[in-house]
Amino acid sequence: MRDSEAERIGRRLHKEGLASGNFGNLSVRDEAGFYIKRRNAYLDMPGALVFVPQNGPVPVDASRESIVHREIYQNTSAKAIVHAHPSYAIALSYFCDEITPYDYEGEMLCPRVRVVEGASGTRDLARTVASALRSSPVVIVRGHGTFAIGATLDEAYVITSTVEHACRILFLRSQVKIEGFPTRDSAGFPRD
Repeated sequence: MRDSEAERIGRRLHKEGLASGNFGNLSVRDEAGFYIKRRNAYLDMPGALVFVPQNGPVPVDASRESIVHREIYQNTSAKAIVHAHPSYAIALSYFCDEITPYDYEGEMLCPRVRVVEGASGTRDLARTVASALRSSPVVIVRGHGTFAIGATLDEAYVITSTVEHACRILFLRSQVKIEGFPTRDSAGFPRD
């Protein structure tokens, strides 16, 4: 069940352009740890997930972001995590420390999205991401991608997709030049 669910969500992430190649990962919490995508596996064909115990060494074939997932599970109530590389969210992360969606779904599901920094697969990034996820279901790592949490992989996927949609709307809105439109703020986004 867990492997087929991961493959289904991985296919959706890949199809929507939220991850490419073998980048990104997902995991599901278990009582004694969590199951995560195998290192270098494709999200749309992840194969069998790797079990990572809540404590102790991380198996060598587990995703290199396992340390971040472990920290999130230790410090939040997350049951599932999706880490993706959505283009618009990454692009906007270079210009913002926080993203405030304008679209209805974004406002409803993730009204404020923090942008944090850190090197991929490090303890520093793990702590920073886990801390940010205590107050929001999603965080964007500047220049790297999103980490979204949920009660299920579906919920974490929906949050990921919603953030990318919100970032796309913000970007497109910043490109519109119509008389009477509000002026742009310091990040280049129109504000009412």
